Amino acid sequence: MLRDIAIVEDVLREHAGPLGRDAAGYRNHVYRVVNLCLALGAPDENAVDKIAIAGVFHDLGIWTDGRFDYLPPSVRLVEAYLSGSGRASWTAEITGAILSHHKISAAGAPGIVEPFRRADWINVTRGARTFGLSRVVIKEVFAAWPSAGFHRRLVELSLQRLRTHPLSPLPMLRL
Repeated sequence: MLRDIAIVEDVLREHAGPLGRDAAGYRNHVYRVVNLCLALGAPDENAVDKIAIAGVFHDLGIWTDGRFDYLPPSVRLVEAYLSGSGRASWTAEITGAILSHHKISAAGAPGIVEPFRRADWINVTRGARTFGLSRVVIKEVFAAWPSAGFHRRLVELSLQRLRTHPLSPLPMLRL
């Protein structure tokens, strides 16, 4: 199980201000998704870095842009990061993972996109959806990286969005 990923730690440090009191919960969420994704299978030799980058940026727009319609700002952030870090060739795959991580049906895309989608669903459902991953593995990941208020925060943000946008309460969901 990965516990300290430099890419994740660097990006979280850079965005500590906007994350505020949600920093620990978001950090644990990122590590849960990364570890669950890797447990589902790494598609290539760069998978750990790709998954870590997708993981740390996938929901970050919630805090950096202060909105629950966060996929566009999360993609903007990761595109800038990839361009600045010499990894622009990974942009399509990583933005695909971010844009598809709340897709209800299979993503049907190569690389990390589908395992990342599944890992996030396992996380957000707290293991109710397993996609064939062992419940023992899921339990170990959650024990290593507890919610730290992250799931409660998602409920709060969802209720706020429902009150202000009743016709579009969960804009990140895709069919």
